[in-house]
Amino acid sequence: MNTANLTRTETRRRSRHIGNVGYRVELDLRDAVDSRTFGTRTTITFDASTPATWLDFIGAEVRSVTLDGTEVPVEYDGSRIQLVGLGKSNTVVVDAVGRYSRTGEGLHRFVDPADDEVYLYTQYEPADARRVFANFEQPDIKAQFTFTVDAPEGWEVLSNRIGTTDGARTTFEPTLPISTYITAIAAGPYHRAESTWHRGESTIPLAALCRKSIAEHFDPDDIFEITKQGLDFYHDRFAFPYPFGKYDQIFVPEYNLGAMENPGLVTFTESYVFRSAATEAQYEQRANTILHEMAHMWFGDLVTMEWWDDLWLKESFADFMGAFASANATRFTDAWVSFANRRKAWAYLQDQLPTTHPIVADIPDLEAAKLNFDGITYAKGASVLKQLAAYVGEDAFFEASRNYFAEFAYKNTTLADLLGHASTASGRNLDEWAAAWLQTTGVSTLSYTGSDTRKNMGIEQTDPRPHRVAVGLYDADADGNIVRTSRREIDIADAYTPLELPSAALVLLNDDDLTYAKIRFDDASLETIRTSLDRVVDPLARGLIWSALWNATRDAELDPRTYLDIASRFAASESKVGVLAAVVANAQFAVDHYVTDSAAAADDWLATCWSRLETADPGSDAQIVWLRAVAAAATTSDVRSGQIDRLLDGSLPIEGIELDPEQRWMLLKSVSARGKVSVARLDAELDTDNTASGLNSHRAAVAAQPDAETKAHAWTALTTSDDLSNDAVDATVSGFRAGGRRDLLAAYDDRYFDAIADLWSTRSIEIARRLVVGLFPQQDSTDAADTWLAAHEWAPAALRRLVIEQRDHLARALRVQQAF
Repeated sequence: MNTANLTRTETRRRSRHIGNVGYRVELDLRDAVDSRTFGTRTTITFDASTPATWLDFIGAEVRSVTLDGTEVPVEYDGSRIQLVGLGKSNTVVVDAVGRYSRTGEGLHRFVDPADDEVYLYTQYEPADARRVFANFEQPDIKAQFTFTVDAPEGWEVLSNRIGTTDGARTTFEPTLPISTYITAIAAGPYHRAESTWHRGESTIPLAALCRKSIAEHFDPDDIFEITKQGLDFYHDRFAFPYPFGKYDQIFVPEYNLGAMENPGLVTFTESYVFRSAATEAQYEQRANTILHEMAHMWFGDLVTMEWWDDLWLKESFADFMGAFASANATRFTDAWVSFANRRKAWAYLQDQLPTTHPIVADIPDLEAAKLNFDGITYAKGASVLKQLAAYVGEDAFFEASRNYFAEFAYKNTTLADLLGHASTASGRNLDEWAAAWLQTTGVSTLSYTGSDTRKNMGIEQTDPRPHRVAVGLYDADADGNIVRTSRREIDIADAYTPLELPSAALVLLNDDDLTYAKIRFDDASLETIRTSLDRVVDPLARGLIWSALWNATRDAELDPRTYLDIASRFAASESKVGVLAAVVANAQFAVDHYVTDSAAAADDWLATCWSRLETADPGSDAQIVWLRAVAAAATTSDVRSGQIDRLLDGSLPIEGIELDPEQRWMLLKSVSARGKVSVARLDAELDTDNTASGLNSHRAAVAAQPDAETKAHAWTALTTSDDLSNDAVDATVSGFRAGGRRDLLAAYDDRYFDAIADLWSTRSIEIARRLVVGLFPQQDSTDAADTWLAAHEWAPAALRRLVIEQRDHLARALRVQQAF
């Protein structure tokens, strides 16, 4: 039995018998520079109504366990420490040895190749605090935590609360009652910037930190600006002052997530420290993430779900609030455009897989929870909440939130608690709404039949559910621009809703993106798009159009060559750079997976990307996007490949482009995948960029070399070595797959299916997931995946889910190819 995979049933049973918990955690990190392990001592006080329970701990060794001052036998199976002989009130001390992580789970240890400095940080969600200290690892056993950390002198040592340092030891103030998964520690010679947020009687110290070697790229002023705007906004809307004392934000290497909402010490991926030229869309995404994590201080940290079934209670709200606060409190006033194109695209994709699930999901265990941090829980949930806010009204939505925080502060809740407050505030019974949107799966498709002479005028809906939708009518104005001339809001719920509209050049269903649904265009509207998309003025309308075109392409209803034609002609005129980046990425995906004559399509698309690069405004965000597009397209086409060499050596100057290290690696990986650059040349580039990013970029570029020996070396490193970090695994996988060379990769198809069950059982779930997804073979049928699934009904459900999803992506690609 895998005792590390905690189940909902057993943790519910434990929480009924355990209460009044408090922790003192002492960590000895003084040998972090040289050691692979650390000392961890946990003192836990708690009440119990059972004589026996267990503590969770995954580490190298449990040295001793004492109960009420008496040492007791250590019963430890690698995941659980059994406790017996409990009384009403108990004090347990666990003295143990933890392992530093290289996978981003638990206490991650990173050695900076630029200066050999060591950096530590923790990442626990959903259940990896047990890799650092013994605990009751479940969200509904909240407690106060007091952390004491011994670390090398001169290091920054941080946790959820303010600490006091005496020599090598830092002792932190006790936390407010929080769950184990949002406790946090970071330590190392981090670069630190400081500011302060003031509001009324509230004064919150702010800090932003990153590694010393990338401090020259750090821009804390922009981070602090967004942070203060967010605190102002949430302070006003939630009427519950930020309760956690300080607000540190630390940007860390080799991070598995975008960010994590540890109160008082929010962790972010270091990719938000822009070492390379960044677009405004990237700054907008960072702002959205800052505000998403800040929303968690209330939705998730202050009020927490009981178990991971209600993960959406925090993630959907944070995703919604990230966009809402961006649009209403920052310079990114059109954040809903990005939401419609980036976040909803993720939701639509996830919701059409055979493994889709309701927003309120059934999560029986931790492995299921780990895989449920997906497009349903985040983006579909956020889309539905946007609809709920429109349905009950913004005022009622925030009134419900305020009452929810006031009643359940520092407690755990379920869906019913939130819906009760929303119903009270709005005067609406939300049971039917919840049943229709939170407890079902799938995405509806809305089509307007107005230009089809064979049908009556109206809206057809697949997979019917209730929607509040806006219908926009667009026509050309005196200057030839396509503008909205009228708008109607209607409620629909059935498979067909009659709707008579005056004729218009473009009928846009779900105008303003009020609901969660795919849309299709009538023939007249599609013709307007094919000839005049660049004349559509409103950026949200354009974003919805691009999204609808891509959904129709994925569903094999629009020829992928038509999508590529529209992208080739109109993407360059797209002023919303986030939309442009999405369109360009989708076009490349269509070339790689959907077009039957892929070689010709690859050549044509690369020629388009080169042309757009050369004509983009010098120094513009669009120029950055098109440079990235050239690099991506060049992995599968040799069109003008010599020009990449000339870009790299400076003999082909393009005004506005001064290649930074990451852009150089991006181009080098492309020519490496085509066999146009030697490993010696890649080694020489590494000599000029011996950074963490440079090392992984070099690893990817080498693995991209199109020869059997290189692919074999990459495969062996991925499947037999435990030495690769999480980022190194990603880099090696991307290089291994670069160029899609079936002549080289087909040899690994059978080896993949032979290996994945063992990889799942021997690697951490984080690394195993990356390998199972990243190495899935792109074959010309689903037979091999079907055979594996039929023969492995016994395999863990989480592993089967990943294979089923990758099989479905392959099946979709084959359907599109066969349709056209």
